Amino acid sequence: MERILVVGVTGAGKSTLAQAVSERLDVPYHEMDALYFTGPGWAVNDKLAEAVSRVMAEPRWIIDSIGSPDVRDLLWEQADTVLWLDYAKRVVMPRVLRRSLRRTVTREPLFGGNRETWAGWLSKEHPVWWAWSQHAGRRREIERRTGDPRFAPLSTVRFSHPDDTAAWAASL
Repeated sequence: MERILVVGVTGAGKSTLAQAVSERLDVPYHEMDALYFTGPGWAVNDKLAEAVSRVMAEPRWIIDSIGSPDVRDLLWEQADTVLWLDYAKRVVMPRVLRRSLRRTVTREPLFGGNRETWAGWLSKEHPVWWAWSQHAGRRREIERRTGDPRFAPLSTVRFSHPDDTAAWAASL
């Protein structure tokens, strides 16, 4: 495991797992949201492909994302391992709700200095709504990719429950 993607729906725990694996294996961790959002107002990095390419040029890395459509194939072509948090909605939704509530109440600074707000909860792009609406589609996309012959060399570890993920991570 030298070039690792941690994939799953919003709120599954991708960043948490990626950080833990990074520490245990001493693999540099890159947060996709930090590469994607570059400034106030949730400004999107118009040079995302360049930023991701710089990460991909490193011999070892771990990224916590399936990747946005413009860099998705690059990530999957360069990875050697996929860690898939394939959790049910009943697992993911309480997690993303708690996280977003905490971030909103504490005004925790996020990527590019942005913060979750109470008004943001009304947006279809808010993490809670995004996790709910994208769950099935994201799962199908990851399943399709893990079965795609282009990505057959990838070692895929699929976790269906957080207990399985924790046990695996503890064994590293």
